[in-house]
Amino acid sequence: GAARAELETRLEEAHETEAATGQELRGVLKYISMLHQECDWLLKYFDARKEARSSEIESLKNAKAVLKGADYSLFQRAATSAAQHFLSSRQS
Repeated sequence: GAARAELETRLEEAHETEAATGQELRGVLKYISMLHQECDWLLKYFDARKEARSSEIESLKNAKAVLKGADYSLFQRAATSAAQHFLSSRQS
């Protein structure tokens, strides 16, 4: 009687635990599959991404070099002219 009821209760709990564990396992396997796909993509396009980064770095270095050698006197003259115009309009 009581022992059998206890065993049936424990068996039902074990089935519920097994179902929950199976569901958790399926979630983990799905996550692992997603990570695997992401890693495959990263490996497949690594060289292209590396080349694009290198190209971008080179372009930034070139732009920096151009800006270092740029003639800012044109900008300075325009700013000075605007400032002089502003000051002369305030004095009038």
